[in-house]
Amino acid sequence: MATLPPTIEIDAHLLREWPLPEPGAAVAKEERGSLLVIAGSRETPGAASLAGVAALRAGAGKLTVATVAPMAAGFALAHPEARVIALPENEAGGLAPEGLTKIELLLNQVDAVLIGPGLVDSTATRAFTRRIVKRTTRAAIVLDALAMDLIIDVRRFERPLLLTPHVAEMARLLGLPPEQIGADPERYAREAALRWNAVVALKGASTFVATPDGGCWCHASTHVGLATSGSGDALAGIVAGLVTRGATLVQAAAWGVALHSRAGRALAERIGPIGYLASELAVEVPRLMQRLAQ
Repeated sequence: MATLPPTIEIDAHLLREWPLPEPGAAVAKEERGSLLVIAGSRETPGAASLAGVAALRAGAGKLTVATVAPMAAGFALAHPEARVIALPENEAGGLAPEGLTKIELLLNQVDAVLIGPGLVDSTATRAFTRRIVKRTTRAAIVLDALAMDLIIDVRRFERPLLLTPHVAEMARLLGLPPEQIGADPERYAREAALRWNAVVALKGASTFVATPDGGCWCHASTHVGLATSGSGDALAGIVAGLVTRGATLVQAAAWGVALHSRAGRALAERIGPIGYLASELAVEVPRLMQRLAQ
């Protein structure tokens, strides 16, 4: 068996040597990239907000959010920056298959698609995500939350996608106990990336970003305040925003994890180690990106 490359630490030096794509001085918003976020449900409508706002803060130029119809009008009023598409629900509150017709033309116009934050009904989400992946040939795809369950059906992607599981989600996807994943997250991130032909960001106190070619990066975080409702939705949005502006999947994952952690640290210093909100993380991102670019 070939020796795998060593794991690389994600630190400030690495990020400065791996700069994000920068827009030109006179660039139009279309040239900064367009993102489609498919997210939210009656139970968790805020997930779409957390992800969408974080994507804009990370530099995405145009945002379209497709969410369940009962939540769409309220989302549009709260977020005038976004185009909003109302998708029909099924009886369980998940995405009804006929909703695909509302976004089908958009799939090959946007630069990136984020699917998953706040969606409910695993079966419906898997079916909807499978149709999205089959029809999307241009856009980079980021799968989060229940959308990652697609791997149960697909097993291996034809072109690499980005998945963002935490330990419990990875355990479900691999059919293993969470304790086993948590005992050796680097191993399972690497194995999953190779098996699925995907970039895998396995989240935890130490987050491992692994690629199908055997690459692996690690970021350690001790900010307990990040373990709060909606934190993962904000991270998924940051990552998707970076992909939208032109970062590769692995660069977006590495930078996204680092920015998310540093945002938590900044809030911990200003507010306290616990008690800050996931909705406050995105506000820190532009300043942190500027600082890391210097």
